[in-house]
Amino acid sequence: MFSGLLIQHRQHLNMHRLHNVDFRSLVAGAVNQSSVLLRSKSLESSGIINLIRLITQGPVEQYGVKRFSTAEATVEARHSGKIREKTLTMETLNPQVKAVEYAVRGPIVIKARDIERGLQQGVKQPFQEVIKANIGDAHAMGQKPITFLRQVVALCSFPELLDSPSFPEDAKQRARRILQGCGGQSLGSYTASQGVDCIRQDIAAYIEQRDHGVPANWENIYLTTGASDGIVSILKMLVSGQGRSRTGVMIPIPQYPLYSAALTEMEAVQVNYYLDEANCWALDINELHRAYKAAKKHCQPRVICIINPGNPTGQVQSKKCIEEVLHFAYEENLFVMSDEVYQDNVYSPDHQFHSFKKVLYEMGPEYYNSVELASFHSTSKGYTGECGFRGGYMEVMNLDPEVRAQLVKLLSVRLCPPVSGQAAMDVIVNPPRPEEPSYLRFLKEKSAVLGVLAEKAKMTEQILNSVPGIQCNPVQGAMYAFPQIFIPPRAVDEAKNRGMPADMLYCLRLLETTGICVVPGSGFGQREGTYHFRMTILPSTEKLKILLEKVREFHIKFLKEYSTSQDDPQR
Repeated sequence: MFSGLLIQHRQHLNMHRLHNVDFRSLVAGAVNQSSVLLRSKSLESSGIINLIRLITQGPVEQYGVKRFSTAEATVEARHSGKIREKTLTMETLNPQVKAVEYAVRGPIVIKARDIERGLQQGVKQPFQEVIKANIGDAHAMGQKPITFLRQVVALCSFPELLDSPSFPEDAKQRARRILQGCGGQSLGSYTASQGVDCIRQDIAAYIEQRDHGVPANWENIYLTTGASDGIVSILKMLVSGQGRSRTGVMIPIPQYPLYSAALTEMEAVQVNYYLDEANCWALDINELHRAYKAAKKHCQPRVICIINPGNPTGQVQSKKCIEEVLHFAYEENLFVMSDEVYQDNVYSPDHQFHSFKKVLYEMGPEYYNSVELASFHSTSKGYTGECGFRGGYMEVMNLDPEVRAQLVKLLSVRLCPPVSGQAAMDVIVNPPRPEEPSYLRFLKEKSAVLGVLAEKAKMTEQILNSVPGIQCNPVQGAMYAFPQIFIPPRAVDEAKNRGMPADMLYCLRLLETTGICVVPGSGFGQREGTYHFRMTILPSTEKLKILLEKVREFHIKFLKEYSTSQDDPQR
């Protein structure tokens, strides 16, 4: 009888989640909600209230009310001295997580956000705004979206727009093709873990065109959640062993902190090789041999990572450098990871982007058919700057077939990358063609973005090099300058006393004095005794000029404050 009444009225009681609880406890818990129950005439007329009162005569605690009263239980526990300890504390936290550092969003950036919040609340500062030059987030810096990309993604997201005359036919054709590859023709469905097949096919066609006919197999293409997801997935596949057999991963210094953070989390051995700052951050084959030989004493190097164009260094590697790296990887049996997310960001007229895959192909079948190579690209950089879509892909060559199956298994754990990001990636590799209606507008927008970036790259180099104590290599590509800064010994000593790197002190003072947020070079790695900072060239031209002039004024004052007559800022 009781259970029948309960089933009849459980919508009113809102107790369906508790149907496995002892009935008396359930009813006693419902007493605590009596004001709600009494408002229901249907419940009163059914007599269930009287039943509840009948059942719960006596102390209601015995029927389990306390299990629903966290506050009372906590008070009682305090009185008895039995307070539950937290399971996850800094002592029990995974030590590898504590060891992870990510300078791009590190302490300087956290401080910048605190200052920004203070400004919004009326706190007085010697500046009106915080200028964030710490991260390559183009749209946050004011860059406008590419119209065609947003049109296609909008059509995919809201297919009813396919009937609208406001959208061009070439955008509609791409949206229909993408939707046909999605379950239920909806962007809201899961895709295969490798991504939508037609998008993978478009990526393969793009690679073939980019590399002037070098064949690309679409089954070697894997869509990813930004390039970072692909990089971490491949590293997970490669890291193994213990002691001297533990995987060593060769990374460039300076490097993008994703690599050092991922290797720390995986407990892999980071093997640093230093780029040649005196030669515009070029790869030096002798340095690769030095780093490899030194690492062999304590680990097993299995991987070499290259970022081209460079982040944070902005260099574009020559074809000769790439050939030397690939020959080195062939000889030492290394897996090659080529981070090529800035392949559209080349500004120097004397340089061009060479993909590692194309160079490997041109070295002949002995190399092309044997060297394992993973190349990465993203929606976040280039001329689109669509960071928030988290779209990307990797092309993985020469994998053992059984290992390929393991990679697919690993990727399947995260189900699939964001499908809107996959759609955005498709537009980047399959833009409007000259005969299509959107072509002229697309070309104008793309050229404008890359043209302004090239102007800002040149301006940044020139202004920084005009400041005593700052030396900046040409920004050949990517989105950053990585100038070397002279820091007087007195400032170095002060930083040491405060327990921080000298360039961290410099960047902190820059932020507190001018509101400019840049990232210390120590967060990317640098040769001992040198100091740098990384800044993006993404702010608008007007704001970038203001930023650079403020850096000039600050640096000169900083030198005067800390220098002695023996210091030479021009060294």
